Amino acid sequence: MILTDQRILEEMAKGSIVISPFDPTCLGSNSYDVHLGKTLAVYRDELLDARLHNQVDYMEIPDTGLILLPQRFYLGVTQEYTETHRHVPFLEGKSSIGRLGIDIHATAGKGDIGFCNTWTLEISVKQPVRVYPGMPIGQLIYFEVSGSITTPYASKASAKYTVRSDKPVESMMWKNFRQSPEEPH
Repeated sequence: MILTDQRILEEMAKGSIVISPFDPTCLGSNSYDVHLGKTLAVYRDELLDARLHNQVDYMEIPDTGLILLPQRFYLGVTQEYTETHRHVPFLEGKSSIGRLGIDIHATAGKGDIGFCNTWTLEISVKQPVRVYPGMPIGQLIYFEVSGSITTPYASKASAKYTVRSDKPVESMMWKNFRQSPEEPH
């Protein structure tokens, strides 16, 4: 079941949902609009390796905007820091963004209960498009769950995205690969 605007406000009053900064005009009937932060990241190397820590370069989006190109993959970040302690948050692109040919996530639209951070956006575009810091970029939708939570995301030993950041965070897939034991000589 998706939370309505009233339920989102009730859960915020209880502290089970945190949105900061919060602007009541961004609260829809069953979602909350989030905005593009001022920092984007691009991977340094064209060839990425899932076993390696692929490095990124950061760039600031000027107030005059920045043109995104179809042949590049960008990591963005929401201006909003969120916490979700009892619900499953989903981040979806706004229809106006989709109609500009902007995708804001490749696969990671669902958050976990216990996720506390800004949202890294996986941005690709269909044609060149200028984006601006602070523009509405997506909407958070909150789903109720059934049952108790054994281990919230932030408490999991395997959680890789728990360090609070106002910048996009690159893939931490490399942390999933264990070092193989040294071969005997």
